[in-house]
Amino acid sequence: MGDSLVVGSKVKEAVKAAGCNCAGDLTDALSNEVSGLVNKAAARAKANGRKTVRAADL
Repeated sequence: MGDSLVVGSKVKEAVKAAGCNCAGDLTDALSNEVSGLVNKAAARAKANGRKTVRAADL
């Protein structure tokens, strides 16, 4: 995978705050999910004739 779209230390901090441990592959998997959401939102914006991706596109 290329650059991560999530901050690993922040993910680990949030998982720890929830009372759990963080597996080593969680941040990569989460980044892949975020990438999918971004791509889907961008496609929706384009389909609506916009170049600006809005929160509503999620």
